[in-house]
Amino acid sequence: MTVIQRPFPFTAIVGQETMKKGLLLHLVDPRLGGVLIRGEKGTAKSTAVRALADLMPGLRVVDLPVSATEDRVVGSLDIEHAIRHGEVRFEPGLLAAAHGHILYVDEINLLEDAIVDALLDAAAMGVNTVEREGVSHSHPARFALIGTMNPEEGELRPQLLDRFAISVDVCGERDVASRMEVVRRRLAFDSDADAFRRVYERRQAELLERIRQARTLLAQIEPTEAMLEQAATIGIRLEVDGHRADITLMKTAMALAAFDGRTRVKPDDMTEAALLVMPHRMRRRPFEDDAGGVEAVRRLLGELPAEGVHAK
Repeated sequence: MTVIQRPFPFTAIVGQETMKKGLLLHLVDPRLGGVLIRGEKGTAKSTAVRALADLMPGLRVVDLPVSATEDRVVGSLDIEHAIRHGEVRFEPGLLAAAHGHILYVDEINLLEDAIVDALLDAAAMGVNTVEREGVSHSHPARFALIGTMNPEEGELRPQLLDRFAISVDVCGERDVASRMEVVRRRLAFDSDADAFRRVYERRQAELLERIRQARTLLAQIEPTEAMLEQAATIGIRLEVDGHRADITLMKTAMALAAFDGRTRVKPDDMTEAALLVMPHRMRRRPFEDDAGGVEAVRRLLGELPAEGVHAK
């Protein structure tokens, strides 16, 4: 008999606060648009994704391997059957399996661009459409897209980066006490996973309740003219292309407010949202890394007036 070990508790993950916040916002607003997590190996990227799904009853992770074919991802149509019998016979793919759940792609930077385009389109529209030889089939495909990658193995194209709502960078703990605690908790979990999980049951339940309350609050938040002006100003000053960044900034700020138990969006929400949404969308100069993008956002936010940024 095979015993399946349940995931590491989300609330037991040491550090990586920005990554955890970005993931939790997608439980508050599953339509936010996806998280891209970039960082070195061994920084709890995969652990956090699986722990996130374990936090919410009924939610599961659908893995999309980098070796997957396009038909395996989007599904396939039996054209011969359609011609002979006049009806569409559709073989569902991973996008159908991920509907209502998390679609997880490890090493997403190694995935073929055509497949990345297809899954990002489905994530944005909530619908997957397959067309072959004039025959088409559509089905719902609403899921939280989470991609992880090691930048040392190659980057995503800027056009694909822009399609992710949030991008966060992670690295190993540099504080001795925190690094010790990472090892201590992992050894305890590996020694007796059930006992370890029981220690965090209350924290897990409290976080789940916070998410559920945030979902209710989010529905009560409406954008204001001040928020719209702030988002537009930030987008223009940072010279990001298109309007997706502005829209995502608004949604992220509202999700942050709801997660904090409020129906009012504060200036700090707009600041935090901009740091999650904007850096990976900024045009890169030669030899400029993502840390440079974050600092550029910080400088801009320090220059802008914050008065009047709230929702009723």
